[in-house]
Amino acid sequence: MNNTSTKRKAAIIGGSLGGLFAANLLLRNGWDVDVFERVPDELSGRGAGIVTHAELFDVMQAADVRLDESIGVKVESRVTLAQDGSIISERNLPQTLTAWSKMYHVLRSALPDQHYHSGAVVTAVVDGPEHAAITLADGAVIHADMIIAADGFRSAVREQLLPDVQLQYAGYVAWRGLVDELALSIATRDALFEKFAFCLPPREQIIGYPVAGLGNSTRRGERRYNFVWYRPTSEDMDLPDLLTDATGKLWTGGIPPTLIRRDVLADMQDAALDLLSPQFAEVVTKASQPLFQPIFDLEVPQMAFGRIALLGDAAFVARPHCGMGVTKAAGDAMALVTALRKHADTLDALSDYSEVRTQFGTAIVQHARHLGAYMQAQLKTPTEREMAERYRTPEAVMRETAVPAHF
Repeated sequence: MNNTSTKRKAAIIGGSLGGLFAANLLLRNGWDVDVFERVPDELSGRGAGIVTHAELFDVMQAADVRLDESIGVKVESRVTLAQDGSIISERNLPQTLTAWSKMYHVLRSALPDQHYHSGAVVTAVVDGPEHAAITLADGAVIHADMIIAADGFRSAVREQLLPDVQLQYAGYVAWRGLVDELALSIATRDALFEKFAFCLPPREQIIGYPVAGLGNSTRRGERRYNFVWYRPTSEDMDLPDLLTDATGKLWTGGIPPTLIRRDVLADMQDAALDLLSPQFAEVVTKASQPLFQPIFDLEVPQMAFGRIALLGDAAFVARPHCGMGVTKAAGDAMALVTALRKHADTLDALSDYSEVRTQFGTAIVQHARHLGAYMQAQLKTPTEREMAERYRTPEAVMRETAVPAHF
């Protein structure tokens, strides 16, 4: 790594989507950039499906990231299915759905290899008046004009800067999974594959949509169907049980999909057959490696600390109902670059960035809480559940879920 460059230097901690958005934009705005990703191999397959928005594509174009029809699968409408599989409600809403692996591939391909360092574990981050510095596990010290923490929702940098800010469990989990298009029956493919679909069993909610398949193919017959199934799960009893593997180990930070117990998977699949429409039940029971994620909220009071900036989920963690996680990270990266263009002084730029994006992040978290209020009510009193049901019509859910948020 050459530290003699006269360009302003940015060190980015985290090589997932948020870090790649920042790296590509900064590189094309004259910065010397190094991305440090702790995972030694290329990241892949995480996060399954991604809902795209116009802002996301605007940021990709600004970063000179190649875009074409293969970026995702287009759907024209939304549909809500009853438990018997019949259609309750339909709504026209064109959207492009993509997969995490596809988005990662196009962003990573746009960044020259010399700027991306895999297996680079950051052990310390220090701010300073003239520059900031990170220390790597091998003892190397990297000085930079700016450090961007894009190290995800369990950010170690955020933990260092804001030790009192903790993830707040929302009271439910999201089961996720993917199933190959041709593994599904013709009837289920016809009912689901060209649509963003919903099913709203009592106390629960599942959504699904098509995404790219193996090799990031978006060709008909080679795609996959992605589902997200929200299920109320008590923090004191149910969640620890789900997070415990067959050896009795409790994975408090999230259990690896391959270690989810067979009885937990069997119970989930039985519930799918009992509660969901036949089409969704088939999708869930045929998913190759289902996983679940506890749903959290997190807000920060600021996103810049001298020469250190938080970006994406390292700053704000919003429930996935608004489908804005990746777009929010892209917007953070764009706002950062905009502030750096506006201010000659890096400290002034980061302060401006923090003010603008902290307001936006707070609004997104609050909006996502509103969309998830129905699920959170399921662990409360019967009266609260009854009130929540009144506002959970198929029309309202289809209108508000995973659409652009304007604040």
